[in-house]
Amino acid sequence: MLKKLYQPPLALLTDLYQLTMAYGYWKLGRANQQAVFHLFFRKPPFKGGYAITAGLQQAIEYLQAYRLDDSDVSYLAELAGNDGQPLFEQAFLDDLRNMRLSVDVDAMPEGTVAFGQEPLLRVQGPIWQCQLLETPLLNMINFQTLIATKASRIRAAADDDPVLEFGLRRAQGIDGAISASRAAYIGGCSATSNVLAGKLFGIPVKGTHAHSWVMSFDSELESFERYAEVMPNNCVFLVDTYDTLEGVRQACQIGKNLRNRGDSSRLRRLSIFEHRSPEDSR
Repeated sequence: MLKKLYQPPLALLTDLYQLTMAYGYWKLGRANQQAVFHLFFRKPPFKGGYAITAGLQQAIEYLQAYRLDDSDVSYLAELAGNDGQPLFEQAFLDDLRNMRLSVDVDAMPEGTVAFGQEPLLRVQGPIWQCQLLETPLLNMINFQTLIATKASRIRAAADDDPVLEFGLRRAQGIDGAISASRAAYIGGCSATSNVLAGKLFGIPVKGTHAHSWVMSFDSELESFERYAEVMPNNCVFLVDTYDTLEGVRQACQIGKNLRNRGDSSRLRRLSIFEHRSPEDSR
């Protein structure tokens, strides 16, 4: 996942204080002291009773590729403290540049039901290495577990109906969108609108049409008719461009037309509506 999106290394994807603490361990001769870090949450999100774990694959890839390159070390060498002096000694930066991770990691598999106060991931190794890994691992596991949990809750509420993930346009940047689409799939979503996520992870891709499609025609009904014409087997109408209830009626009319023409036999579902209108759909 990381290699497909970014050129490694990403070792500086951490908080500054992780580096200053690692420097402190090194300065005090404690860098190789063995330590154990546990990644956990205190309470499940959304006032629920559980969480669905996600983000482990990205975390593993991050650990496997972890290293600082010359540009990373050069950047750190330029950082100055409040006294204007270099923040880190060059000898520390040299050791950091030559460091290779020697940690053991145990973790819950992705998609596992987890509860508060139990470790999702455990890292054991030299304390300065464990410290440097804290922030990126929290970043990867926390966010994706949150999304997977939300998807799971929505999927449970939907019962047997499929849930589609359409969050790309409101996601937290490119990386957040990719991670969220994958995590939502782990949590139970049936498909995503995110085409890149579909390509990278093999997630089924689905979609509707936009308000701009409707607005480009003289009437909402005409826009539905033309969309059904070009996408007869993948016809999902967006009904709330103008008046939602009227949009439902228009969509139901297109469904009736397709049924009368015999085209509906090729459709698993004619449309997905924001509001249901039983009288109009008979």
